[in-house]
Amino acid sequence: MKTKLLFFLMLLLFVAMKSDKSAYEIYNAKGKETDYSKMLNDAKNADIILFGELHNNPICHWLQYELTKDIHKVIKSNLVLGAEMFEADNQILLDEYTSQKISGKNFESQARLWNNYKTDYRPLVDLANKNKLKFVASNIPRRYASIVSKKGFEGLDELSDEAKKYIAPLPIKYSPELPCYKKMLSMSAMMGKKPNLNFPKAQAIKDATMAYFILKNWEKGLTFLHFNGTYHSNNYEGIVWYLKQEKPDLIILTIASVQQKNIEKLDDDSKNLADYIICIPESMTGTY
Repeated sequence: MKTKLLFFLMLLLFVAMKSDKSAYEIYNAKGKETDYSKMLNDAKNADIILFGELHNNPICHWLQYELTKDIHKVIKSNLVLGAEMFEADNQILLDEYTSQKISGKNFESQARLWNNYKTDYRPLVDLANKNKLKFVASNIPRRYASIVSKKGFEGLDELSDEAKKYIAPLPIKYSPELPCYKKMLSMSAMMGKKPNLNFPKAQAIKDATMAYFILKNWEKGLTFLHFNGTYHSNNYEGIVWYLKQEKPDLIILTIASVQQKNIEKLDDDSKNLADYIICIPESMTGTY
């Protein structure tokens, strides 16, 4: 009788737990439910972690902060941070702020920051500031990405040597057959009368530049945790492809973010997006 009662109570507890409204679920590449502790353990052993976010999603930003904090507890100063949200020509400002040479007020007034910086990225920068961690501004200045969108990679040849310091070395490797770039070409066709062949190239120059500055600031023994829009690293393409072109033996951990109406099971089209997929309810409120 006691055994039956215990089983019944455990069943009630299981049902009650599953009826809670989860803010997110974590799945592995195959779509099997996993947890944060497993993701953290793998992250601590990676050379490079690409955390693909949904830019306005508070769950992504909270998990980014928690992951950064938890990795730092273990590897301390061997952690390097970097982000798409900061352009390479603002590196000196980031260095001056995270080394506590200038105030946050001066940094924020002079850097070209995203509108959601204060809510979504300042906690990460302040964490780097507090712990004196290197924070890398990895993205190409948007004015140069705009040149590629209009003129292709050839447009970058017209830039000065000084300007080229903020871009991956030319000429840029480019594979138009990568699914992520083919998809962008299709998107451009939907927006205009004919496909803009330079549209995916503008994405590729961002991917190549982020990969370049990640590698420039990484060495054996360090863990580089990079924050980027999830499309830049989904399906092990984008930044991952460029990293592997230079260092195929890197241990790279990818994290993708998706939204679904029902998060109790990962949709088939979200499987294999990354090593870990954070699945978040579509009803989750945004930061902007």
